[in-house]
Amino acid sequence: MITENASLKPAARRRLNLGKYAGFFLVLPSIIAVGIFVYGFIAWSVRVSLSQWKGLTPDYTFVGLKNYINLFSDPRFMVDIRNTVIFTLVFVLGSLTIGLTLAILLDQHLPGEAFFRSLFLFPMAISFIVTGVVWRWMLNPAITADRLSGFNLLFHNLGLDFLINQWHLTPTWGIAAVALAAIWQMSGYTMALYLGGLRAVPDELREAARVDGASELQVYRRIILPMLWPVTLSAVIILGHISLKVFDLIIAVAGKQLPLDVPAIYMWQTTFDGLFYGRGASIGILLLISVAVLIIPYLYYSLRSGGES
Repeated sequence: MITENASLKPAARRRLNLGKYAGFFLVLPSIIAVGIFVYGFIAWSVRVSLSQWKGLTPDYTFVGLKNYINLFSDPRFMVDIRNTVIFTLVFVLGSLTIGLTLAILLDQHLPGEAFFRSLFLFPMAISFIVTGVVWRWMLNPAITADRLSGFNLLFHNLGLDFLINQWHLTPTWGIAAVALAAIWQMSGYTMALYLGGLRAVPDELREAARVDGASELQVYRRIILPMLWPVTLSAVIILGHISLKVFDLIIAVAGKQLPLDVPAIYMWQTTFDGLFYGRGASIGILLLISVAVLIIPYLYYSLRSGGES
């Protein structure tokens, strides 16, 4: 019996080792694909951004940070940064506010909750291109009575003519009008995040606060909302990275207009219309860095929180 057990242990050990190697070889194709098509292309883009490549013929002459320095002295790129900041603030704050409000309403266990939950979440299943086409009609900038449509026509019929405006053609703040379409599409997703967080709050905790004399408003303000901070942080990260790389929604709503320009549109025109591959790659790397600055601290926070728990 002892001899048999001794002979089985090395065999079992070998099977265990083979199992480990089998798992490694199973994920090896994915590792190679990610290494080539993600990190390899990122490295190639960095190399192109440091070159003076212009035109269809590759030119990898090293110019250092010249493309990046030229970008930050480019008035158009300054407009892009301003538009991105405005779009991000309006989009993120609007989505969080509407999403939290809808989640609180659905958390009251109203009749038809499943229907309304699906109704609010449905816009997320639509692409930004489809959303942009619909909202282009709703945000029709025409202000003459014979050409009104969308929101302007609604305001006119309600006798609210003072609200009629040119929406995305409004100087300076036109990009905020485009953010309304993004809010409509993503507020339902934010609602789902917050609703999951609300349902995770123990009912006993709420009842204990009510027994201590707390009003419903105080329960939400002092207990529930602080407990939703991780959900809010996740929503900000997700919505923030969407806003930083927004492209198709603006193209669908307003086309290529300088007042509504953002880095992604500038990158597209610089690279594929102007054939300035070096400058286009530098814009792409700056977008990558901006998204990484937003996401990496969140990933670090999540991993640290998971390790401590």
